[in-house]
Amino acid sequence: MTTAAAYTARAAEYAEVLGSMAAVHPSDRDLVERWARKASGRVLDAGCGPGHWTAHLASLGIEVRGIDLVPDFVDHARRSFPGVRFDRGNIDDLDEPDASYGGVLSWFSTIHHAPEAIAVPLAEFCRVLRPGGLLAFGFFTGPVVEPFDHAVTRAYRWPVAPLRTQLDAAGFDVIEVHVREEPAERPVGAIIAERRADGC
Repeated sequence: MTTAAAYTARAAEYAEVLGSMAAVHPSDRDLVERWARKASGRVLDAGCGPGHWTAHLASLGIEVRGIDLVPDFVDHARRSFPGVRFDRGNIDDLDEPDASYGGVLSWFSTIHHAPEAIAVPLAEFCRVLRPGGLLAFGFFTGPVVEPFDHAVTRAYRWPVAPLRTQLDAAGFDVIEVHVREEPAERPVGAIIAERRADGC
Protein backbone atom coordinates (compact mmCIF):
# COMPACT_ATOMS: atom_id res chain seq x y z
CA MET A 1 0.00 0.00 0.00
CA THR A 2 1.32 3.46 -0.90
CA THR A 3 1.67 6.18 1.71
CA ALA A 4 -1.19 8.14 0.14
CA ALA A 5 -3.46 5.08 0.21
CA ALA A 6 -2.54 4.36 3.84
CA TYR A 7 -3.48 7.91 4.86
CA THR A 8 -6.64 7.84 2.77
CA ALA A 9 -7.78 4.76 4.69
CA ARG A 10 -7.39 6.61 8.01
CA ALA A 11 -7.93 10.22 6.95
CA ALA A 12 -11.09 10.80 9.01
CA GLU A 13 -9.53 9.31 12.15
CA TYR A 14 -6.31 11.26 11.65
CA ALA A 15 -8.16 14.54 11.13
CA GLU A 16 -10.28 14.02 14.23
CA VAL A 17 -7.31 13.27 16.51
CA LEU A 18 -4.61 15.53 15.07
CA GLY A 19 -6.35 18.00 12.77
CA SER A 20 -6.53 21.02 15.06
CA MET A 21 -4.12 23.40 16.73
CA ALA A 22 -5.32 22.05 20.08
CA ALA A 23 -3.34 18.90 19.29
CA VAL A 24 -0.13 20.84 18.61
CA HIS A 25 2.62 21.01 21.22
CA PRO A 26 3.04 24.61 22.47
CA SER A 27 6.74 24.68 21.65
CA ASP A 28 6.00 23.61 18.06
CA ARG A 29 3.41 26.32 17.72
CA ASP A 30 5.84 28.93 19.02
CA LEU A 31 8.64 27.76 16.73
CA VAL A 32 6.50 27.73 13.58
CA GLU A 33 4.96 31.10 14.36
CA ARG A 34 8.40 32.66 14.82
CA TRP A 35 9.61 31.07 11.58
CA ALA A 36 6.55 32.25 9.65
CA ARG A 37 6.97 35.83 10.79
CA LYS A 38 10.55 35.81 9.50
CA ALA A 39 9.61 34.35 6.12
CA SER A 40 9.22 37.09 3.55
CA GLY A 41 6.38 36.58 1.08
CA ARG A 42 4.12 33.64 0.38
CA VAL A 43 4.38 30.43 2.39
CA LEU A 44 3.74 26.86 1.21
CA ASP A 45 2.49 24.25 3.69
CA ALA A 46 3.95 21.23 1.91
CA GLY A 47 2.06 18.13 3.02
CA CYS A 48 -0.62 20.02 4.94
CA GLY A 49 -2.70 17.01 6.00
CA PRO A 50 -6.03 18.17 7.52
CA GLY A 51 -5.00 21.79 7.00
CA HIS A 52 -4.85 23.14 10.56
CA TRP A 53 -1.35 24.57 10.23
CA THR A 54 -2.24 26.25 6.93
CA ALA A 55 -5.33 27.81 8.46
CA HIS A 56 -3.40 28.93 11.53
CA LEU A 57 -0.80 30.66 9.41
CA ALA A 58 -3.56 32.34 7.41
CA SER A 59 -5.08 33.58 10.68
CA LEU A 60 -1.77 35.33 11.38
CA GLY A 61 -2.16 37.30 8.16
CA ILE A 62 0.28 35.19 6.14
CA GLU A 63 -0.45 34.41 2.49
CA VAL A 64 -0.31 30.62 2.53
CA ARG A 65 -1.23 27.68 0.33
CA GLY A 66 -1.62 24.12 1.63
CA ILE A 67 -1.04 21.07 -0.53
CA ASP A 68 -1.41 17.37 0.16
CA LEU A 69 -1.34 14.17 -1.89
CA VAL A 70 -4.37 12.71 -0.08
CA PRO A 71 -7.66 13.95 -1.62
CA ASP A 72 -9.60 13.26 1.61
CA PHE A 73 -7.28 15.61 3.51
CA VAL A 74 -7.71 18.34 0.91
CA ASP A 75 -11.50 17.94 0.98
CA HIS A 76 -11.52 18.03 4.79
CA ALA A 77 -9.33 21.14 4.86
CA ARG A 78 -11.53 22.98 2.37
CA ARG A 79 -14.66 22.19 4.39
CA SER A 80 -13.07 23.03 7.72
CA PHE A 81 -11.25 26.19 6.71
CA PRO A 82 -13.15 28.02 3.96
CA GLY A 83 -11.29 30.95 2.52
CA VAL A 84 -7.90 29.24 2.85
CA ARG A 85 -6.35 27.79 -0.30
CA PHE A 86 -5.86 24.02 -0.39
CA ASP A 87 -4.91 21.94 -3.41
CA ARG A 88 -3.90 18.40 -4.16
CA GLY A 89 -0.16 18.33 -4.72
CA ASN A 90 2.95 16.21 -4.46
CA ILE A 91 5.93 17.40 -2.44
CA ASP A 92 8.19 15.42 -4.77
CA ASP A 93 7.00 17.45 -7.77
CA LEU A 94 5.71 20.86 -6.71
CA ASP A 95 3.54 22.68 -9.25
CA GLU A 96 5.12 26.06 -8.56
CA PRO A 97 7.71 28.17 -10.41
CA ASP A 98 11.28 28.49 -9.19
CA ALA A 99 11.90 31.00 -6.39
CA SER A 100 8.18 31.68 -5.86
CA TYR A 101 7.97 31.37 -2.06
CA GLY A 102 9.48 33.03 0.97
CA GLY A 103 8.84 30.05 3.22
CA VAL A 104 8.11 26.32 3.07
CA LEU A 105 6.65 24.43 6.02
CA SER A 106 7.43 20.72 5.88
CA TRP A 107 6.02 19.62 9.20
CA PHE A 108 6.63 15.85 9.37
CA SER A 109 5.66 15.60 5.70
CA THR A 110 8.82 13.71 4.69
CA ILE A 111 8.78 11.13 7.50
CA HIS A 112 7.73 8.34 5.14
CA HIS A 113 10.50 9.03 2.61
CA ALA A 114 13.20 6.38 2.69
CA PRO A 115 16.76 7.72 3.14
CA GLU A 116 17.55 7.24 -0.54
CA ALA A 117 14.46 9.27 -1.52
CA ILE A 118 14.47 12.23 0.86
CA ALA A 119 16.70 14.32 -1.41
CA VAL A 120 13.82 14.66 -3.88
CA PRO A 121 11.43 16.76 -1.73
CA LEU A 122 14.35 18.71 -0.22
CA ALA A 123 15.44 19.70 -3.72
CA GLU A 124 11.90 20.77 -4.55
CA PHE A 125 11.66 22.86 -1.38
CA CYS A 126 14.89 24.60 -2.33
CA ARG A 127 13.74 25.13 -5.92
CA VAL A 128 10.50 26.91 -5.01
CA LEU A 129 12.12 29.07 -2.31
CA ARG A 130 13.70 32.34 -3.30
CA PRO A 131 17.29 32.94 -2.11
CA GLY A 132 17.13 33.63 1.61
CA GLY A 133 13.79 31.83 1.90
CA LEU A 134 13.20 29.78 5.02
CA LEU A 135 12.33 26.11 5.47
CA ALA A 136 10.74 24.84 8.69
CA PHE A 137 11.26 21.10 8.82
CA GLY A 138 9.77 18.74 11.42
CA PHE A 139 10.93 15.14 11.82
CA PHE A 140 11.23 12.16 14.15
CA THR A 141 14.73 11.82 15.54
CA GLY A 142 16.87 9.05 17.01
CA PRO A 143 20.47 7.82 17.29
CA VAL A 144 20.57 6.33 13.77
CA VAL A 145 18.65 6.59 10.52
CA GLU A 146 16.14 3.77 10.79
CA PRO A 147 12.55 2.80 9.94
CA PHE A 148 9.88 2.36 12.58
CA ASP A 149 6.24 1.33 12.66
CA HIS A 150 4.33 4.59 12.49
CA ALA A 151 0.58 4.41 13.26
CA VAL A 152 -0.26 4.86 9.56
CA THR A 153 2.65 3.33 7.65
CA ARG A 154 6.41 2.87 7.87
CA ALA A 155 8.30 6.04 8.76
CA TYR A 156 11.92 6.95 9.47
CA ARG A 157 13.90 8.47 12.31
CA TRP A 158 16.84 10.75 11.54
CA PRO A 159 19.68 11.97 13.74
CA VAL A 160 20.34 15.66 13.21
CA ALA A 161 23.80 15.24 11.64
CA PRO A 162 22.86 13.21 8.53
CA LEU A 163 19.75 15.32 8.02
CA ARG A 164 21.90 18.44 8.17
CA THR A 165 24.10 16.85 5.49
CA GLN A 166 21.06 16.22 3.28
CA LEU A 167 19.89 19.80 3.69
CA ASP A 168 23.33 21.16 2.89
CA ALA A 169 23.47 19.07 -0.29
CA ALA A 170 20.03 20.36 -1.28
CA GLY A 171 21.14 24.00 -1.03
CA PHE A 172 20.29 24.98 2.55
CA ASP A 173 22.18 26.46 5.46
CA VAL A 174 20.87 25.21 8.80
CA ILE A 175 20.32 28.11 11.19
CA GLU A 176 18.36 26.50 14.07
CA VAL A 177 18.04 22.96 15.44
CA HIS A 178 15.56 21.90 18.12
CA VAL A 179 15.09 18.45 19.66
CA ARG A 180 12.36 17.53 22.13
CA GLU A 181 12.26 14.34 24.20
CA GLU A 182 9.37 13.66 26.55
CA PRO A 183 8.35 10.53 28.49
CA ALA A 184 6.21 8.04 26.53
CA GLU A 185 6.59 10.01 23.30
CA ARG A 186 8.85 9.57 20.29
CA PRO A 187 11.69 12.12 20.21
CA VAL A 188 11.08 14.82 17.61
CA GLY A 189 13.21 17.45 15.98
CA ALA A 190 12.79 20.66 14.05
CA ILE A 191 15.22 22.46 11.79
CA ILE A 192 15.01 25.98 10.42
CA ALA A 193 17.12 26.31 7.29
CA GLU A 194 17.79 29.09 4.81
CA ARG A 195 17.97 28.63 1.05
CA ARG A 196 21.44 29.66 -0.08
CA ALA A 197 21.89 32.52 -2.52
CA ASP A 198 24.09 30.41 -4.81
CA GLY A 199 21.18 28.17 -5.78
CA CYS A 200 20.05 24.61 -5.31
